[in-house]
Amino acid sequence: MTFGAIFDWDGVIVDSSAQHEASWERLAEETGLPLPPGHFKRGFGMKNEFIIPNLYKWADQPADINRLSLRKEELYRELVVERGLSPLPGVIAWLDQLRAADIPCAVGSSTPRLNIEAVLKVVGLENRFQTIVTAEDVKHGKPDPEVFLKAAEGLGIPPSRCVVFEDAFVGIEAAVRGGMKVVAVATTNPLESLSRADLAVHRLDELTIPRLEELFQTGRTAGTT
Repeated sequence: MTFGAIFDWDGVIVDSSAQHEASWERLAEETGLPLPPGHFKRGFGMKNEFIIPNLYKWADQPADINRLSLRKEELYRELVVERGLSPLPGVIAWLDQLRAADIPCAVGSSTPRLNIEAVLKVVGLENRFQTIVTAEDVKHGKPDPEVFLKAAEGLGIPPSRCVVFEDAFVGIEAAVRGGMKVVAVATTNPLESLSRADLAVHRLDELTIPRLEELFQTGRTAGTT
């Protein structure tokens, strides 16, 4: 039986952290709201609906939270177009390997759908993913596994036969809670800090299909590269 490949988005397929951080800063300038120290790192991988009231303390009413969240994402998309964006090193080669082996691929991310669709066009990755699950499709953000479970459902593959590719601690935890194998990519955190994953790599093209198949045969590995 084959396995399914489920990718987080930012920090795995692309790195638009600079655009995200800048979009929060532009929003703070527009609104006059203060950003707490270390704001971006603290909220990394979390949904805006949690960040705005709980981390930034900017608003507590749903309408205000939604308005700020939508504007932040508009600013992000503007910055993506202004600055451009490319897939992370190794992404294209790894997606090519998976496609050649007929491994179905999905995206499971707390990123809004409009953002993913905009970036897909900029980086030329349209039609690479069989299903895309985004912030609008789930009620619970990571570390709840809902986004990955829905991605597995979209692929028609049991969670126990899926591999999640993640860079964030909350995403790794979500995949573990969902009963999936996890490959951590050391784009935002040091390799040695990713021991919660089954396997950790610096970039995706370090992987091979047989290496992932071994995860299902032997369970967790001690592997980092």
